[in-house]
Amino acid sequence: MKEQHLLKPAIFFTLIVFLLMSFGLVMVFSSSYLYAREFHAQSSYFLFRQLLFVCLGSAVIYASRYFSFEQLQKYQFPLLNALTFFMLLTLIPELSFKIKGARRWLSIGPFGLQPGEFIKYLIILPSYHFFNEISLHKEKKWGRSLFYKSISLITPLVIFLLQPDFGAFTICLIMMSLMALLSDLPKKIFLYSCGFAALAFSGLLVSRPYRIRRILTFLDPWKDPQNTGFQIIQSYLAFAAGGPLGRGVGNSNEKLLYLPEAYNDFIFSVIGEEFGLLGVSVTMLLYLALLTVGLKMALVQDKKEKAIFITGLTMALVLQALLNMAVVLGLLPTKGLNLPFISYGGSSLVSNCMAVALILMTLNLTIPWKNILLGKKWQKEQ
Repeated sequence: MKEQHLLKPAIFFTLIVFLLMSFGLVMVFSSSYLYAREFHAQSSYFLFRQLLFVCLGSAVIYASRYFSFEQLQKYQFPLLNALTFFMLLTLIPELSFKIKGARRWLSIGPFGLQPGEFIKYLIILPSYHFFNEISLHKEKKWGRSLFYKSISLITPLVIFLLQPDFGAFTICLIMMSLMALLSDLPKKIFLYSCGFAALAFSGLLVSRPYRIRRILTFLDPWKDPQNTGFQIIQSYLAFAAGGPLGRGVGNSNEKLLYLPEAYNDFIFSVIGEEFGLLGVSVTMLLYLALLTVGLKMALVQDKKEKAIFITGLTMALVLQALLNMAVVLGLLPTKGLNLPFISYGGSSLVSNCMAVALILMTLNLTIPWKNILLGKKWQKEQ
C-alpha cells in the first residue's frame, strides 16, 4: 500500500525533472548557437554536448533501481572521502584546468569533471549522521571515529575555498546547517554554531577583493556599467525586453554576445526575454512543484532518516534554483551557480540527476517506465 501511495508522486517528481531537462535542451541551443558558431565553428556544439549529459543523467536515474538506501548508509563516508580525494586533485595544475581563475575541473579528454558538484548532495547524509552522533557524545569526550568524521566533512569545505568555489561552499554550509537543525543536536549547540558560522561566513565574504567588488556591484551596478556591472545590467535588459509574453523562442537579442554566460549561469535571463513573465512564472512553478512533491514524499516515510535525506536532497536542488534566479534578477550578488536541469554543464546536470536517483533509491521503488511509455496499466505491477 505504501509503495502504491508513493509511486504516483515519484513518477510525477521524475517527470518534472525530465520536463526541465527537455526545456533546458531548447534553451541551451537557443542561447548558445551564435556563440558556438563563432567560437566552435558549429552552431549545435553545446546542444550535442548537453544532449549527451542528459543521456548520462537519465542513465544515472534509471540505475537507482539497482541500489538501496542501506548500501548508501554503509558507504556514505567512504564515498564522501573518495569524492574529496578527486576534489583535492583539482588543485594539482597538471591534472586540472582553470576557468576564470577557479581551478574546479579535472581534465578528462575533451570534457571536464567537477567533483564538487557531487559533494553538494553526498555530504547531506553524513552530516546528519555526524550531528546525531555529536548529540550522543554531548556529555563525553569525542571518540576517534567522531574526529575522523568531522575531518571528512570539513575537508571538502576547505577545498571549495581553495579552488575557489564560494557558491558550492555556501550550498554545502546551508545544507549542513539544515541537517544540524533536523538532527538530535541540542538546540543550544546549534545556535552557538550558527552564530560562529555566520561570523566566519561574513569574514570570508570580505576576505577577497573580488568578493567585495561583487557586493559593491550588487548594491550599485550602474556605477561601473561597462565592467563589473555589465552582466547584471544586461540581465535586467533581457527581462525588460521580454515583457509579459516574451519575444519568442530564439529571438533573444541579449544572447547575441551581449549577455555573458547566457547558456549557463544567466540562462534564466534568456528565458525571461524569449518567454516573458509567463515563461519565468512557469519555470518557477515547476521548481515549486518539485519542492512540494519532494517534501510530500518525505513526510510519508516511516523512518526519520529517510525523510530527512529526501528533504535535504529536494531542498538542495530547489535552493540552487532559487539562488540562481535571485542572482539573475539582481536580488543577490553575482555568483557562479547555474539553474538545475536547465543550464549547460555536464557535472552539474549529472550530479542533479544523481540527487534524483538518490531520492528514488531511498523510496525503494521500481518505476515501470516501459509500461508508462507504452501506455499500459502500470498499477498492476505493484
